[in-house]
Amino acid sequence: MKPETAGKIKYGVWGLIVGAILAMIIGFAWGGWKTAGTTKRMSEEAVLASQAAICVAQFMKDPNHEENLKEFEKLSSWERYKFIEKGGWDKMPGQEKADYDVSRACADGLEVLIKK
Repeated sequence: MKPETAGKIKYGVWGLIVGAILAMIIGFAWGGWKTAGTTKRMSEEAVLASQAAICVAQFMKDPNHEENLKEFEKLSSWERYKFIEKGGWDKMPGQEKADYDVSRACADGLEVLIKK
């Protein structure tokens, strides 16, 4: 192999490697690319947020929601999710038992309503 050809191949391969690395850095940093783990986490957070909103809506739809809200206000922060579980507002249609995270997120949402 001629020295000129070897040099072209060497710098060509290095150019491909550096170009691929730069493309990945730009793609993930500014291009909006996501890994599978990131998209899974984002979708789980979106589902949790929608279920928490449904929980708050079910709580407020209850005929005794004003009394329940006053009682909820009196509870400590670690007892509030149990109050929501006991009331059943955190259960989504078709579920027998709600997820703990939904109860906590619902409690957070109700705390925001209390502060308003």
